[in-house]
Amino acid sequence: MKTITNRLTFLATLCILIFGLYSCEQKQKEETKEVEKEVIVESDKPEYFLLRPEVEKAYGYSHAVKIGNSIKISGAVSMDDEGNPTAVGDIEQQMKNCYADLEKILKHFGCTFDDVIKEDIFTTDMAQMLEKSAYRTEIYKNGFPTGTWLEVKGLALPEFMVEIELEVHKSE
Repeated sequence: MKTITNRLTFLATLCILIFGLYSCEQKQKEETKEVEKEVIVESDKPEYFLLRPEVEKAYGYSHAVKIGNSIKISGAVSMDDEGNPTAVGDIEQQMKNCYADLEKILKHFGCTFDDVIKEDIFTTDMAQMLEKSAYRTEIYKNGFPTGTWLEVKGLALPEFMVEIELEVHKSE
């Protein structure tokens, strides 16, 4: 009889222990889901960045917007802080100026060109762009992003020969 009582006590204790562990595990899963919900909600809030606030406000755009791990960067052109074209007639220098501005934006978000997943280039002279495009190997040292190159009739101002926009994925 004593053996049966000991076994029943042992089984009851074991059941209580298993139930307790199961309850803790369920509670922990619920708390994890709650934390995940909070992170997702917080990361959906857009963060805007203005590289040249006066120019961007005058033309009505933000140079970059980050939502979650995605960052969209508006086309960069070769201009000074007042919005005046620079390196007029020199597509290679305009391209370098574009990448310099894009790098400032990437750094603001804690990124590098390694985080770029898409690069679209618009140019008014594809032949020159192709000729000078080797410069991009200095920018993208670990592989090129996806993207599209388009020759266009014109950009925002006639002096602009190239415009580069980016999509970025920031790893956490």
